[in-house]
Amino acid sequence: MKDYRKAIKIIPKAIDVSLNTFSNYRNIKLSDDQDIPHQKVVLMERIFGLTPGELENFEPEYKSLKQLLEEWED
Repeated sequence: MKDYRKAIKIIPKAIDVSLNTFSNYRNIKLSDDQDIPHQKVVLMERIFGLTPGELENFEPEYKSLKQLLEEWED
């Protein structure tokens, strides 16, 4: 519990956001439209020793450039 309280104060400073903003990040639900900026996610992954992309909560749908170019021509 002691480390948790310290972490709640240290992490916002380490990622350069306010305590309130960090609290908002922590309260985002998977179903919310709100999102954490990519740069902050990258910093948190590094702080927590995670590999890139481990904090992703969904896989975005996308098409390859080739598919997009083919659709453009149609």
